[in-house]
Order: sequence, then C-alpha cells, then structure tokens
Amino acid sequence: MTKQNEKSRQKALSQEQRKNLLELLQTRFEKNMHRHPGLQWDKVQGKLDTQPEKLWSLNEMERTGGEPDVVGYDKAQNEFIFFDCSVESPKGRRSVCYDREALESRKKHKPENNAVDMATAMGIEILTEEQYRALQKLDHFDMKTSSWIQTPAAIRKLGGAIFCDYRYDHVFVYHNGAESYYASRGFRGALNV
Repeated sequence: MTKQNEKSRQKALSQEQRKNLLELLQTRFEKNMHRHPGLQWDKVQGKLDTQPEKLWSLNEMERTGGEPDVVGYDKAQNEFIFFDCSVESPKGRRSVCYDREALESRKKHKPENNAVDMATAMGIEILTEEQYRALQKLDHFDMKTSSWIQTPAAIRKLGGAIFCDYRYDHVFVYHNGAESYYASRGFRGALNV
C-alpha cells in the first residue's frame, strides 16, 4: 500500500461513524436554521457524500468539541461553509499556543500542541477576524473563553498573535505573545465543502 493510500485510509470514517456523524450534523442543522436560512440539508449531504475527506475533517471538529454547523454558502465556489459553533471555544483544542515557532520558543511548561498545526492536521482553517465577527452575528460565542484567530504576518513576525472573545455585547480582538496559552483559550475552525 502506498503512503498516499494509507493516509487516505486513515482519514476515512467507518460506515457507522459516517452514519452517526451525518445524523448529528443534520439534527444540528435543522435545530439552528437561523444560521443558514434558505439552505437545505439534502444539498449539504449531497456535497458531503462526494467528499469523504471533508467528512473526516468535520468528524475531527466534532471530536474535539467544535460542534460544526453550516453558516453559509459560497455561490461562486459552490461550497457550503462550516464553522465551529460550540458556545465556548472547543474543549479539545484549548491550552495551545499559536503556532510551531511559538511552541518551540518556550523553554519551560510547553503546551502539548499549537493551534496552527492542529488545524492543519484536521484539514481545517483557523477563523479569520472577519469570519469570527460573522459568526458572532449568528449567536454569541466565547462569553467565558477566547479563540485564537489567523494572525497577520506583520504581527506574527514581531512575536505576537491575536485572539477574540465576546464580552459586554461586543467582539473584542486582543493580542498576546504567540507562545502564550491558557486553559480557556482554543481556536475555532472553518471548512468549505
């Protein structure tokens, strides 16, 4: 078996996992129609049926506590947009610094992982500030936690990284050293299908 085939096999769900995940996603989709008005589940599932690697990524989002849901449709790309919609930053992705460089720069008390590498391994993108603000218009998230967001290269070059949360009826964008990590800070992801 080639490495590519082995990788694909590792990123495939069993029939039972696939069935359970699709049922969960459909239930969440139907319960939260305000997040995706005018969209229909059968069209979403039709796209998922032809892209098993995306279904694997959604399962990783779910497995780490992200509660992914459809938040829009990109007509130009003919893709449905999923974001993590857990009320607080996903539990299975907290206590991580921003990226590998930040992780390697820590001399003591290193976290187990970093947000950028985790997102890449899951096949998702960390939310941008624009995406994070759009998410907050659908519901209120991160009222007790915070989430790393994609950091502009100029800020990252100087050692910083940015994160957001929702307090006092507003989205706040903050900065920290990229090597910092907190039990209440994770990251939210996006996946186009």
